[in-house]
Amino acid sequence: MEGKECGNGVQKVGMRAMDAEELREHGHRMVDFISDYYKEIESYPVRSQVQPGYLRNLIPDSAPDMPESFESILEDIRHKIIPGVTHWQSPKYFAYYPSNSSTAGFLGEMLSAGFNIVGFSWVTSPAATELEVIVLDWLAKVLKLPEQFLSTGKGGGVIQGTASEAMLVALLAARDKALRRVGQNLLENLVVYGSDQTHSALIKACKIAGINPMNCRLLQATFMTNYALSPEVASESISNDIAAGLLPIFLCATVGTTSSTAVDPLAALGRLAKANDMWFHIDAAYAGSACICPEYRHYIDGVEEADSFNMNPHKWLLTNFDCSTLWVKDSSNLIQSLSTNPEFLRNKASEEDLVVDYKDWQIPLGRRFRSLKLWMVLRMYGVANLQNHIRTHINLAKHFEELIATDTRFEIIVPRVFALVCFALKPMPNGQDDASKLNLKLLEAVNNSGAMFLTHTVLSGRFVLRFVVGAPLTEERHVNTAWKVLQDHANLILGTV
Repeated sequence: MEGKECGNGVQKVGMRAMDAEELREHGHRMVDFISDYYKEIESYPVRSQVQPGYLRNLIPDSAPDMPESFESILEDIRHKIIPGVTHWQSPKYFAYYPSNSSTAGFLGEMLSAGFNIVGFSWVTSPAATELEVIVLDWLAKVLKLPEQFLSTGKGGGVIQGTASEAMLVALLAARDKALRRVGQNLLENLVVYGSDQTHSALIKACKIAGINPMNCRLLQATFMTNYALSPEVASESISNDIAAGLLPIFLCATVGTTSSTAVDPLAALGRLAKANDMWFHIDAAYAGSACICPEYRHYIDGVEEADSFNMNPHKWLLTNFDCSTLWVKDSSNLIQSLSTNPEFLRNKASEEDLVVDYKDWQIPLGRRFRSLKLWMVLRMYGVANLQNHIRTHINLAKHFEELIATDTRFEIIVPRVFALVCFALKPMPNGQDDASKLNLKLLEAVNNSGAMFLTHTVLSGRFVLRFVVGAPLTEERHVNTAWKVLQDHANLILGTV
């Protein structure tokens, strides 16, 4: 092999980009490096403590002309890259929502990278398409989705990169379906609905789809409904828009909102959408994973009313990012919106309509072999272990909730549903800081300590701390330690030490 290292560790000029023996050698070292990272992960500050622009002074301002040794690259990763990493897989990570990794997910990702196929059409790698069809049918059955979402009918599933992409794809299909009915010149009349707790991806999807953001109705959800979207509020808004000559086309419901894990009433909203000939999309990006457990499946009752349903195995189902599963009842709606057939992509299997070409179910043309990792997760762990994984996190969140109840200085803001606890530190009776400033101080203090990582939200104008359990390595001891960190910093802030 050309390009072997010299005695000084620098590689000679001349190389082959892919060499099986070099891959074996460096691959083993990289696996060891990653394994050591996971062994040491608790020793790192959870949230990166670097300042903006830190890396500019550590990395040369131009690429090297000569090859550098693999070991020197690993050393730079240790000393320059890792300090700038926020450790999403740390057992002390309680921010945002989880992004699970696992041995099975990592191995599937490795295999996908090794094959490095670009599976836009069936013919480009039949296994990539057919495994995706099969594994999404598997997961749909685990979730007990209606048969219309299976590939055996007019529907089926597809892996998108993120829930934002899934929402955009569904909205484009809804837009075009409506315009085919009423005429292409009425784009400016189309109206989209969700609650003010719906993910911001809905507004972005409207912008991309050419729908005026002013026609995106983010309807107020309040504490009275635990921040779920009221069907009565949605119905009134839809009626008002129809009376004004506008055309409602898309209603998005959420199972597990980002701020507080609110669950919208799917059945009632689905009936409302159907009565007004609207596309009904369900965003269950976070909480959909919990619904593989029989005791939580009722949270997606009403999914039978949906035109599309989305969840993210890369959030809470031990499948490495990115893997966002989208099911539709009628795939022809996606294909009519997203299909292109230039001459250079034509082939016999596609022309004879014998296969699925997933390029027509998504925004980009190219796509990775993402189904491998989901398939390996389902096979290496089995549904029973995945269910226990979810239950463990929910029980740990319940434990944290119980710890909060032991300290009267803290309060729960909304009822816990899954593995997210929304809480806040109460202000002192005659304290100078208002509640928002006080909790911001607490948030910054614990995050700056590196001992844990939390994020916040605002509910009904109130600054709220979010504690979400979801990292695969988190145990009860980590939750207990996090609680002690919160109490210790609360003591300092309140001056009660």
